[in-house]
Amino acid sequence: MKDKKTIAKTLLLVSALIVGSTPNSYAASAVTQGPNGEKATACKTIKVTTSQKNQVKNGKFSAALLWHTSGEFVDAVNSGASDTFKSLGVKVVATADAQFDVAKQKANVENAMAKKPSVILGLPFDGVAAAAAYKPAVDAGVKLVFLSNTPDKFTYGKEFITIVTDDLAQMGIQAADALAKAMGGKGEVGYIYHDATYYVTNQRDQAFKAQILAKYPQMKIVSEVGLADPSKGQEIAQAMLTKNPNLGGVYVTWAQPAEGVLAALKASGNKKTKIVTLDLSEPLAVDMVKNGNVAALTADQAYELGSCMARAGALGLIGATVKPFLIAPALTVTKNNVEVGWKQSLNKPLPKAVKKELK
Repeated sequence: MKDKKTIAKTLLLVSALIVGSTPNSYAASAVTQGPNGEKATACKTIKVTTSQKNQVKNGKFSAALLWHTSGEFVDAVNSGASDTFKSLGVKVVATADAQFDVAKQKANVENAMAKKPSVILGLPFDGVAAAAAYKPAVDAGVKLVFLSNTPDKFTYGKEFITIVTDDLAQMGIQAADALAKAMGGKGEVGYIYHDATYYVTNQRDQAFKAQILAKYPQMKIVSEVGLADPSKGQEIAQAMLTKNPNLGGVYVTWAQPAEGVLAALKASGNKKTKIVTLDLSEPLAVDMVKNGNVAALTADQAYELGSCMARAGALGLIGATVKPFLIAPALTVTKNNVEVGWKQSLNKPLPKAVKKELK
């Protein structure tokens, strides 16, 4: 099995294969892979038949939903899982948020186990700590479905049913296309990528870069800066803009640091540099609908992620085989489709502050 570091380092070679001798001669072929190189299967293929639904209902199963943090994304995933389990007759007996604290993650599993769930859905954010935290569940025969990550040394079909995440490559590709549209297909680009070995952000970032190189020869990435601390977005952007005052656009690895980039642009009075980032954010969406710097937000379908996890978990409970790595679709949200896109991603109405600015 390939380790996560190898996948992260080699993905760019997979997603942008040089096919000629000129610097901009690339073929875009980014395809989302799992943390160990697993082939992706679309969530839409995970269906529970009427017969299987009856089996699940007759099993009188229960579920625990143990998340890594809180926020709109997690709320949407949780809602998707809860609604789907309810429709299948699976009772949710515990819901918890670890706040990215490994001790809380362990405690959450222990507390959930006291309620004897049949299946647990969760995101194990620390591989080593999660392996220890989830071991009691494995030992008790509880089925496990993970969002994005797996605990260290846990194997598909043995310790867990499947992994579910976004179509990572498509998120990066769509972000590149959106920035190109906003820039008219030409100009200087700043590229702020996640400076850590994490297959989710690595694939999204690298797919963006590969798509720019492959499809937009008149767009040039003139500055590449790695970001480890999301609070440093504004600082990085200020330095990037000082060295490259003619930037037509900036790609930011996710929404939180993108809010800092937007603050840097506003502080300097810059109204021309466009921003594209990944995941939804109310402040960024407000700027976008006001025709500000933000051109587009590429997001996942978070509600569908949760629903897919629940469907996979239900199938696992009745012994049905589920593919090892499942992905939910990506979508690009712009001013033109922000209301529909927000609902499609989060299964929630557009925030009042954003709706107020729509004209």
